[in-house]
Amino acid sequence: MAVKIRLARYGAKKKPFYRIVVADSRYSRDGRFLEIVGSYNPLSETDQIALKQNRIKYWMGEGAIPTSTVESLLKK
Repeated sequence: MAVKIRLARYGAKKKPFYRIVVADSRYSRDGRFLEIVGSYNPLSETDQIALKQNRIKYWMGEGAIPTSTVESLLKK
């Protein structure tokens, strides 16, 4: 099972809100996931990013690979 840390899109049309989730790579973007580890709101004046650092470290220790977008958010 290839586990990834990626974004799942929520919110209304043209008003996106993202959850940072840990999911099996075979599942669809907004489909089933294992755990919610954060959120990201790109529409606020300062991009609001909320992360559960300890859970992200745990999943990365278990072999989860963050996508390029999530990796750039983690660096912020």
